[in-house]
Amino acid sequence: MKKLLTLCLILAGCLNFSFAQKSASFTVSFSKNLESSPLQGRLLLFISTKNEPEPRRQVMDATATGQVFGMNVKDWQPGKPVTVDATAFGYPVHSLRQLPAGTYWAQALLHRYDTYRLANGHTVDLPASWAAGQSYNNEPGNLYSLPVQVKIDPTEGNVFTLQLTEKVPPVEEPKDTKYIKHIKLRSERLSKFWGRDMYLGAHVLLPHGYDEHPEARYPLMINHGHFPSDFDGFRTDPPDPNLKPDYSERFHLSGYNRIQQEEAYRFYQTWVSDTFPRFLIIEIQHANPYYDDSYAVNSANLGPYGDAITYELIPFIEKQFRGIGQGWARFLYGGSTGGWEALAAQVFYPNEYNGCFAACPDPIDFRAYMTMNIYEHKNAYYEEGPFRKTPRPGHRNYLGQLSAHIVDMNHRELALGDRSRSGDQWDIWEAVYSPTGPDGYPARLWDKLTGEIDPKIASYWRENYDLAYIMKRDWDKIGQQLTGKIHLYCGDMDNFYLNNAVYLAEEFLESTRLPYYHGEVDYGDRAEHCWNGDHQNPNYISRLRYNTLYVPKILHRMELSAPQGADLKSWRY
Repeated sequence: MKKLLTLCLILAGCLNFSFAQKSASFTVSFSKNLESSPLQGRLLLFISTKNEPEPRRQVMDATATGQVFGMNVKDWQPGKPVTVDATAFGYPVHSLRQLPAGTYWAQALLHRYDTYRLANGHTVDLPASWAAGQSYNNEPGNLYSLPVQVKIDPTEGNVFTLQLTEKVPPVEEPKDTKYIKHIKLRSERLSKFWGRDMYLGAHVLLPHGYDEHPEARYPLMINHGHFPSDFDGFRTDPPDPNLKPDYSERFHLSGYNRIQQEEAYRFYQTWVSDTFPRFLIIEIQHANPYYDDSYAVNSANLGPYGDAITYELIPFIEKQFRGIGQGWARFLYGGSTGGWEALAAQVFYPNEYNGCFAACPDPIDFRAYMTMNIYEHKNAYYEEGPFRKTPRPGHRNYLGQLSAHIVDMNHRELALGDRSRSGDQWDIWEAVYSPTGPDGYPARLWDKLTGEIDPKIASYWRENYDLAYIMKRDWDKIGQQLTGKIHLYCGDMDNFYLNNAVYLAEEFLESTRLPYYHGEVDYGDRAEHCWNGDHQNPNYISRLRYNTLYVPKILHRMELSAPQGADLKSWRY
């Protein structure tokens, strides 16, 4: 309570308003017919100027974002109203008092929490479901109201009522097909850490001729990335001729849904052709209470996901689907989050994998943590001088035009969830890379409100998760196991400035001797996120071809590095 009061006082000073002023407020409730038990979680109030899409789906980093206010609730009884008022932190407007007079659409949502009793002795409240990949809009069991139109006049202190009447339904499990199988494995390591049954999943793409060649054993390609609901980009049917073209705002392209179907069908045709090598390809599901993805490493706050994936999930898949089951026949690839994971898994488990192809990786050198150096800068949000401060950029296009600052991105997350519980990008980096704080939640690298960096936490990050630093520190121990395995790709106009960290990592890699890293670093001219090394096609095409793009390099690597007597033939039918 004292911390909340302090936060409110800080906001009052920064935003130049008085608590004596009137403000609109919203009372929110749910009936026992919808949920009979007391609930806890993050109550979110969404305000927008339009009702399409629903207000709860309009919050984003871009300038056109809708408005959200958030507050925690605990032991919330059915039929008992909770009030969202001017003390609830908001984004981009920080308080309901600041909201201009006007007619809006309003909607409320409860992102439900559950209580976890961890093996480290801490008890924490975190999202109850991550079956939809830790998305508050889509997580089963979350409650929300239907949008209503409201007319707000700050001078009148309007009080509005919202009723949570809807519940997000369960996620439909994908069905097995001839080529795609789905597995779910209880992890002993993760279950022990979280104090409850925890599972890892995977979507497995079987090679053509799998049933007809029972003697064959296959290399494994591991495609890391965000939470996949099913195996992505594989379609056995031709594109739907009646598909209504959509518009891709990201690529400024009409009919991108049609292009995606065409590419998925083309991949299937390539997959079953006589000339394509036979691999197993998997996409891993490792959503957790903090995010849609664990970052595939061991973490003080998320548990031993790196060990669970490497020593439990992957051997299980290889045993069930006739994988070769040795490090020389395993390859990692992915983009963005998946790019970081591919490199991290290769660095932390150098003998378990035979190559990583990391496209547009999340920051792999924290001296370029997007647009800040966490070791030298004092503030994450601003470059400060004696008479002014300049916001650090967070998102740009290929022309360098800004659409978001780091302060805005983090304040959006703070509205969606405190204590690293927003389920979004900056918070998951913190959850993965930070030590556990005294309250059981991830220790803050910086104050989420002000941006002030804690150098002690930054030092912990460097020693444990700064991949470029770790490679340099440990090269005399792991360099021999990594030579020939590291491949990095990034556009030089990456939207999130991720190329800056790749430059720094390249400086080290090119300096290596005894051994030289014998890998590859490549850049796409004016290419945005997520360029993957394809100089022949535009990004909107190349991002759909990950599964075939690196195959020639993987084949070459296996021919060079496979141990004597290794099986290089049974899977080449």
